[in-house]
Amino acid sequence: MSKKEDYEQKAEALLAPIVEAEGFELVDVEYVKEAGEWYLRSYIDKPGGITLDDCEAVSRVFSEKLDEEDFIKEPYIMEISSPGLDRPLKKEKDYQRSIGKRVEIRTYRPIGKEKEFCGTLTAYDNNSVTIEEEGQALTFDKKDIALIRLAVEF
Repeated sequence: MSKKEDYEQKAEALLAPIVEAEGFELVDVEYVKEAGEWYLRSYIDKPGGITLDDCEAVSRVFSEKLDEEDFIKEPYIMEISSPGLDRPLKKEKDYQRSIGKRVEIRTYRPIGKEKEFCGTLTAYDNNSVTIEEEGQALTFDKKDIALIRLAVEF
């Protein structure tokens, strides 16, 4: 297991009970390096959306737990936020809740000269995702998908 995965798993184990106690959902935890800085980012959600006060409440308790455990050795910035309207689909529950909704898919390599697709999510399993685009079913191998997220329509 990589250091990144280890940190993410440990952070998720500490954060999950805090988030659940508030009645929220823990959507994702990531440990990433951006512009020379390490970030421990956690995304939380609830029906109706997350507020700044919600993020602050979780952040305060989580920060104390991180200080107690002190398992991340290098300097980092901890962030708690909403996954946003265009949240990526990563976990089983994300796909399940998105059946029947419009999603955007970006592939690593062109498929039929295209790398971006948008349609209604109709099916998924461990290996594939199917959308309906203009009356046509398109199935993608998950390994070929760089990003799948809810489509934001205005």
